[in-house]
Amino acid sequence: MKLLLDTHLLLWAAGDPDRLSAAARALIGAPENELWFSAASVWEIAIKRGLGREDFQVNPRLLRRGLLDNGYRELPVGSEHAVAIDSLPLLHKDPFDRLLVAQAMVEGITLLTADASVAQYPGPVRKV
Repeated sequence: MKLLLDTHLLLWAAGDPDRLSAAARALIGAPENELWFSAASVWEIAIKRGLGREDFQVNPRLLRRGLLDNGYRELPVGSEHAVAIDSLPLLHKDPFDRLLVAQAMVEGITLLTADASVAQYPGPVRKV
């Protein structure tokens, strides 16, 4: 199964795996699953790190390299993803999360999230 991890799950998987739920650890650790990260997550980390957010203090360049070195695949952001945001109900105001949902829908990849608000979106979104 193709799994797109939301930004917090990426941060936790890379730097604080004890914060992951047992379900998230099982899915991320299953060798049959393809793990993906979005360029939007790296962008979000860079922006929020620059704003001094305590929960975004990882170096985005190092995180990206580490994800690629550990077999994750990168999903670029395209205009088709941006256009798909227009069809989403306004359940969540964070533009990065909305973009991840749109990418999951367009690409047919299951988005894993720990955020209950994001998990309310229709389509391939799974709360773990």
